Amino acid sequence: MTVTRSVVLGCGSYLPEQILTNAELAQRIDTSDEWIVQRTGIHQRHIAAPGEFTSHLGTRAAQAALANAGVDAQSIDLVVLATSTPDNTFPATAVAIQHNLGIHHGAAFDLQAVCSGFVFGLATADNFLRTGAFKRALVIGAETFSRILDWNDRTTCVLFGDGAGAVVLEAQQHSGAPTDPGILTTHLRSDGRHKSKLYVDGGPSSTQTVGHLRMEGREVFKHAVGMITDVIVDAFEATRTTADDIDWFVPHQANKRIIDASAHKLHIAPQKVVLTVDRHGNTSAASIPLALSTAVAEGKIKKGDLVLLEAMGGGFTWGSALVRW
Repeated sequence: MTVTRSVVLGCGSYLPEQILTNAELAQRIDTSDEWIVQRTGIHQRHIAAPGEFTSHLGTRAAQAALANAGVDAQSIDLVVLATSTPDNTFPATAVAIQHNLGIHHGAAFDLQAVCSGFVFGLATADNFLRTGAFKRALVIGAETFSRILDWNDRTTCVLFGDGAGAVVLEAQQHSGAPTDPGILTTHLRSDGRHKSKLYVDGGPSSTQTVGHLRMEGREVFKHAVGMITDVIVDAFEATRTTADDIDWFVPHQANKRIIDASAHKLHIAPQKVVLTVDRHGNTSAASIPLALSTAVAEGKIKKGDLVLLEAMGGGFTWGSALVRW
């Protein structure tokens, strides 16, 4: 007896060239490097250049992932892009990336779950692959959050950055053992009662404008740790694993204090936590694949490792994924 699993063949990322440091931000607004680092752990973030769109970032990350996986773009029959900052209201930015890669078959679409987008995208692609609807997928998280920030609001503009990350997934037949590679389980949640705590105050239907990001930071922090641990406990129960079995914890890179508190509550050792928020800031749906790609490039995540992913975003949305690399 065999089961179909979505196996990660490779990953890749792309960051815009421009780096915006805390010191540079302190010259524009009433803040300081010490204030930002103490509250968030962020030292710098990358900012997309004029004329550089989410599709450009996503394309570069996808190309890097394909190269890392050693597969041709023509073998991809599904492209799922997680983003809250599309190039256009429509068509889906995933279609632009699909075209940029020279793919003219299969399906491509955007998925919007804000910072949880990559986990939602991973779960979506996993379900398509396991049913046999598609064979090989690109799951991309790409954002240009610098375009929706209020640069006069020091409580939000210091937090976010631009970037993209991607993974290549392939449907493979395996015995179903916990040691077999692939996505073992995913768990997704949402609760619209919390919309006002983290949202963008614009949109085509409501204001006919793009709007700016608004956040109640303390409220988000208060809910984050509990919601994150909820879906991780579900992942442990579904796979009969514990925190001790985890080789690497790759959380959404929003705030170092949230990451530290979550790891502590789950009894995950600090040395197992992948941290990139200091270098990238919060890149929303791009943060987890960026962190994954960084950890692989640094020789941390290796074949056979058990990797735990989690994220929480506006809505609220939150989710987890447990992956055997």
